[in-house]
Amino acid sequence: MIMMNNTEQLSIAVNESAIRYALFSDQGELKVRKSVPTPTDNIDNFLKAIYHIVEENQKNIYGIGISVPGQVDQADGIIYQGGSLPLLHGLSLGKIIAARYDLPVAMQSVGICAATAAHWNGNLRNIHNGAALILDDGVGAGIILNDRIFTGNHLEAGALGMILANPQTDNPSPSQIMFNACSATKMVQKIGNVLQLSDPNDDTKVFKAIENGEANARELFNEYCRNVAYMIANTQAVLDLNKYVICGRISTQSILVPEINHQLQVIRDSFSLLKEALHMPNVETSVFKQDTDLYGAYYFALSQFDFKKLQEYAAQDPSLPD
Repeated sequence: MIMMNNTEQLSIAVNESAIRYALFSDQGELKVRKSVPTPTDNIDNFLKAIYHIVEENQKNIYGIGISVPGQVDQADGIIYQGGSLPLLHGLSLGKIIAARYDLPVAMQSVGICAATAAHWNGNLRNIHNGAALILDDGVGAGIILNDRIFTGNHLEAGALGMILANPQTDNPSPSQIMFNACSATKMVQKIGNVLQLSDPNDDTKVFKAIENGEANARELFNEYCRNVAYMIANTQAVLDLNKYVICGRISTQSILVPEINHQLQVIRDSFSLLKEALHMPNVETSVFKQDTDLYGAYYFALSQFDFKKLQEYAAQDPSLPD
């Protein structure tokens, strides 16, 4: 039963590495943030982890917003593909949670959640055409066209991770798709292994080595940022967007976006026609950084729940997502 006296909303963001979750107050303040490793062995263990999160917070919440990798068909509430977590393909996660706990649940893809947060109250606010890029286990993206989330005919718009990177049809490999070439997790792990760290996934030590000018670490980081820049340049040639905001695991690192912008300028300087024909897009760090998808799940859920507070938010900001 929905407890209208409850004042908090639970926001859950799922990816391959972790299930992150947060409580938002009825004023939109992020109050509590936690995470647990994502069970990837089977769907039952995955659901048990979600159930535990809901039950931990159930007495205080009036609804749940969920961000997931892959595409989400809002008509039937089914996750398709699952992105970096193919285990989720075909799962009606939102409906399962709603039925089990008798709570309103809104679920959307990580890309659309990130774009929703950025457009509603972040760097894409008042930007008519823009994109949010999530650099995490893979690549997620949400696209705003003419002030609206653009999903395409098959819910696949924003699948920038499927852009080919230096494709070789005679010897194809997973690294030739931007989903892998722009994976923050893979980049950190690759540098961590080169540095022979005891934990190659230690972001702090990896980025300290990059900032200290360790040659191998810097070269691999520059290569990574060049791949992200190529992805942006290719997207820009098709969509002519005003701004891209960078979200996800490593978006807190101060050297990331400056190097992406640097590599984007190098690419443009290398191809004179590209520089002459296309404007240089603005690329910024999301104001919500690694929490963009959590904020997005919160804002998206508000747009779906028929509560009085939604009208109050709408009075403050009429640009609610569809």
